[in-house]
Amino acid sequence: WFRKDDDVRWHGAAAEKEQPQVDPQGAARQRRQFGVPPKGNANFAWVQHSIHHLAPQGMAGFVLANGSLSSNQSGEGDIRRALIEADLLECMVALPGQLFYSTQIPVCLWFLSKNKKGGATKSGGPALRNRQGETLFIDAGKMGTLIDRVHRELTDADLDKITSTYHEWRGSRGAAENAEKKKTSASESLRASVSPREYSDVAGLCKSATTAEIAAHGHVLTSGRYVGAEEVADDGDPFEEKMPRLVAELHGQFAESAKLERAIRANFDRLGFKS
Repeated sequence: WFRKDDDVRWHGAAAEKEQPQVDPQGAARQRRQFGVPPKGNANFAWVQHSIHHLAPQGMAGFVLANGSLSSNQSGEGDIRRALIEADLLECMVALPGQLFYSTQIPVCLWFLSKNKKGGATKSGGPALRNRQGETLFIDAGKMGTLIDRVHRELTDADLDKITSTYHEWRGSRGAAENAEKKKTSASESLRASVSPREYSDVAGLCKSATTAEIAAHGHVLTSGRYVGAEEVADDGDPFEEKMPRLVAELHGQFAESAKLERAIRANFDRLGFKS
């Protein structure tokens, strides 16, 4: 694809001339040069294109190949680090493979936010909490149900788990405070009486990571590095009792396997095929 090296979307000097100097912090973020994307891969060209066109309070979400999470080729790692250090990264969602008819590879969802300070929203919804210096990782790589041999779909329950996790992380405390204040109508009173769930990290599913934690992982955004492994429920059996039982079950399976092997060999013999 054709690339202009001095494109305003990724050239810091050009961006500085065209951006209004209103808020010092916001202007500094706009002037930041994230880096010129490589000619052979448009992943971070699309990312910076989206950022360039965002309003000061804007958010963007898009689908990228998993290579965008860890690639260091042709300066992609430097661009990813600059985006993280600028505190633009809001949420990363790892998706399973086989979701698309055109490719079976797994992909990821990127969500960027120009303003993570929190506060009231223009839509009149619940106030969002301050999320500066934080990024939410959601690992949905094991979700979904196969609808045929090669295609997978996320169920309504899967989608609810992903979206509710994100909204709880983004604004559960603000939503609770807002609900307590709004009691001017019956519907608002009912909403106020329902206490939203508070976000908490869940091993194997979600993790709210700080910018420092991401830096410690070399600015790699693979969700598994942060959410960890799902906790396995303990069945409560002491090891001294469990191990002899498992060994006895294994010996029984060995015996059954030997029995089946003898039966198969006998069938071959009867058919004239000496085993």
